[in-house]
This record gives sequence, C-alpha cells and structure tokens, in this order.
Amino acid sequence: MRMLTDIVIPVYKPDSRFRDLIKGLAVQTVRPSKVIIMYTRAFEGDHLDPACLEPLNDICSAEVHELDRCDFDHGGTRAAAAGYSDAPILMMMTMDAVPCDSHLIEELTAPFSEDTVGAAYARQVPAADSSLAERFTRNFNYPDMPRIKGREDIKDLGIKAFFCSNVCAAYRREVYDKLGGFVKRTVFNEDMIYAHALITDGYKIAYVPKAMVVHTHEYTPMQQFHRNFDLAVSQDLHPEVFKGISSESEGIKYIKAAYRFFKKEKKGYLIIPFVYGCCFKYLGFLLGKNHRRLPRSFVRACAMNKEFFSQGGLYAGSK
Repeated sequence: MRMLTDIVIPVYKPDSRFRDLIKGLAVQTVRPSKVIIMYTRAFEGDHLDPACLEPLNDICSAEVHELDRCDFDHGGTRAAAAGYSDAPILMMMTMDAVPCDSHLIEELTAPFSEDTVGAAYARQVPAADSSLAERFTRNFNYPDMPRIKGREDIKDLGIKAFFCSNVCAAYRREVYDKLGGFVKRTVFNEDMIYAHALITDGYKIAYVPKAMVVHTHEYTPMQQFHRNFDLAVSQDLHPEVFKGISSESEGIKYIKAAYRFFKKEKKGYLIIPFVYGCCFKYLGFLLGKNHRRLPRSFVRACAMNKEFFSQGGLYAGSK
C-alpha cells in the first residue's frame, strides 16, 4: 500500500516551468495528498496567481503560505512547510523541477518499502536545449544507475555520500521528526546537512534514476562564483558535516571526466571555457572557505544569498 505523500515547493517569481511542474503533478500515477506552496513575495502586495494551481483542483488539496523575501531561508522555509504536513512521506521540489513523466512520485517513493531508507532523491536530466557542458554536468552528478548509500559508503564516496538534492527528494516523516528535520538557518546545503544526520544515524539514502525531473541551470562564470562562495560558507558553518571531507578531489575528477566527454563528442575545444568556469567556481569556493577573515561588505558582494549575511544569525564573519 502506498504511503500518503505531501509535496513542498518554495516559489519565488514563478515562470512557465512552475506551471509545467504543477501540470506534471496533476497526472501522476500516485497522486499527492497535498501540495504546500511556500510563496516568497517579490514585492509588497505580490501574490501567487491562483490559476497556476488549477490543474490540481480535482487531484488533491493545495495551500499557499506567503512570506517576505527577508524571511526566506533555504532550511527554515522548508522546515516551516514540513509543519503544515502530517503525511508519512514528505517530498521536496524546487519550482523549476519539471516531472519527466507520470511516474515520478510512484518511483521516488518506492524505496520506502525498505525500513532502513530514510530519504530518496530523483535524477535530474537536462532540458533539450541545454548546452553540452550542462548535459555533461547533469549526467556526471545524476547517472542512470540506482544506488543505496549508507554509513559504510562514506570512506569510498566522501562528500558524495551525503549528496541528496532536494530539487526533488522524498523523506520518511518519522525519521525526519526524529532527527529534527532541516536546519532552521543556513545559507545553502540544507539537504546535505540533513542527509549527514540521516546517514550517521544509520539510515540509508536511495538514488532513484527512474524518478526523473528536467532541471537545468546555465550559470555564467560569475554566477558559479557566487554559488560556490555560498556553498563553501555553508560547509564552514557546519564542520560537524564537512570537516575532514574534501570537495576539491571531486572537482578534479569532474574536470577530467568533462574532458573525456567533450573529446568523445569531438568537441574537445570546449574544455577551455569549461575550465574557465571551473576557475570561477574554485575562486568562489576558496574565498567562501575563508569568509571569516573577509570584511562583511566584501562577503556580501561575493554571496549569492545576500540576505543571509545581512541578517546575521549563525553568520559571524568579519565586520
């Protein structure tokens, strides 16, 4: 018997992909019990167009909770959304993750038949018009082979053991509550921080490539810099998760695999702009790792999530 599944979607300035996501949820073989929208207002008086949710009218209940931009937090907003659900399975999606077919929920929740599985995440595939570099990145991070990851895999996988992207991921509710759920204040990486708690407590994470969403980001080198700055800050703020686990070695493996991919596609010259972008990633990551030594104004200039550094909270960098 299938367990009831509630779906949480943080939304900010939705576009056509969000409408396609809602349409995709409306035709699933396993219907969601509830869809919870956490809508961040872009300006005063901004509201989500109710027409966006019309495809769900005859399928399940849908509710919208609004918040101001200054109140959004990657972990806190998702944790708040979890409080509006009591379903046995809690499924997180981002507003730009579009189901590839009608079996997404069915496939993603299937691993929970095993009691040791506490979370499962979907495969992200590139859009049809994606660049070759983006196609490589999606295939590198989301191969077509399923895998169950546990505590015993940390030595071999390193930081990848805690990889469980909540672009599209499902969580067993009783385990989520037991472990305290998502961290309430974080600049980034709330999904990996929770995954670490889950694995170290003896539970497993399932990677389910049959559950697929289209999810693509064509970042510019500067956007890659900002994103990796935030990534490194989040790692520094959570040494209990990331201390002693190298991310740099994974980066070297990534570049080597990219070169082989471009060469196979007879476009080896693309490695030059690819490595150029990787340099921006690494520079952002390096500065993020040293954020405590940097002036607060410079940190904000480097960050993608500038509100996090304006509000303070867990952040305790230089003034």
